[in-house]
Amino acid sequence: MKFDVLQIIGAVLTVLGAQGAIRLLVDHDNTGLLGWFPGGFPAVLTAYIVVTVIGALTAGWSHDQAKALGRRK
Repeated sequence: MKFDVLQIIGAVLTVLGAQGAIRLLVDHDNTGLLGWFPGGFPAVLTAYIVVTVIGALTAGWSHDQAKALGRRK
């Protein structure tokens, strides 16, 4: 069960990070959820990319763990 929840959290982080990074690349003034983040465009873009990578790694790792337990094919 915990790997299922971790996989969902990872997928959500991946989607939010990727969507935020794409939105920021299209419109540099639209910082979205990380509008409070200091440092301007480069810092916010880096933060979105980091969130995307963390989400993808979390989802992949939790999927592998669940697969090792026989919960995934």
